[in-house]
Amino acid sequence: MSATLLKTPSTAPPADSEDHLRIVPARRTGQWTAAGAVLVLVALGLFSVVTNQAFQWDVVGDYFTSTAVLRGLVLTLWLTAVVMVLGFAIGTLLAVFRLSANPVLRAVSWGYVWFFRSTPILVQLLFWFNIGALYPTILGVSTVNLLGPVSVAVVGLTLHEGAYAAEVVRGGILSVDRGQIEAAQSLGLGRLRRLTRIVLPQAMRSIVPPAGNMLIGTLKGTSIVSVIAVQDLLYSVQLVYHRTYQVIPLLLVATVWYVLVTSVLSVGQHYVERHYARGTGTGGTGGTKGTR
Repeated sequence: MSATLLKTPSTAPPADSEDHLRIVPARRTGQWTAAGAVLVLVALGLFSVVTNQAFQWDVVGDYFTSTAVLRGLVLTLWLTAVVMVLGFAIGTLLAVFRLSANPVLRAVSWGYVWFFRSTPILVQLLFWFNIGALYPTILGVSTVNLLGPVSVAVVGLTLHEGAYAAEVVRGGILSVDRGQIEAAQSLGLGRLRRLTRIVLPQAMRSIVPPAGNMLIGTLKGTSIVSVIAVQDLLYSVQLVYHRTYQVIPLLLVATVWYVLVTSVLSVGQHYVERHYARGTGTGGTGGTKGTR
């Protein structure tokens, strides 16, 4: 008995058919045209800034490292550092109050954040500067000459920054997984140790980016204290151009210093973020490794 083999026609493509397939990259003519136009505009802008004699770059170079400007720069940096440290100290306390089970503490923290975020910083500074007219004496102490311009700047900026820092810290604490806190509770850790050893180290991944933005914003925001005669960087260059009438080059001196300092702070923020991102796979060199 013989078996008959039935042959079916092959549907497989020829072996060399794939060799004839070509991958053609998409033409992005519009994108490259736009990029070229942007580069041309940037080049024209830089050329105009460099060659425009009205900027008086020689005057900028003469005053860039002058004693008055450097003194104002140091005060600006000092004011920024003090305000950020005190502001985040107050903000951390307010964030803990906001997350407390005590309704009074929650209400006080919410009211503080609501009030200081609802009023402009300039208005707050002017109120503190005129505190003697509102309360001539507090607890028997005269307030007329109690706060100088620098003290007013520290108090006003710190209270203002504390309200924003409270929300930054609160958001960071809420980003920590609830299971971490429950695990710490099961180990018998107290509330303070849970906060300092478990919650805050993990919350820093969410706190650092907005905190870095706040730091840069505070550095630039200190220029507002010039309205109460605090001799920061901006006020120092204003004193010079009121005497020399060279407004544009002196403003450029302040601008270049602000750009340099904020650039350094941005680089520092990048490395701090990378440090706290270790082990998360989102940055740094300590990302999670695959297992076999």
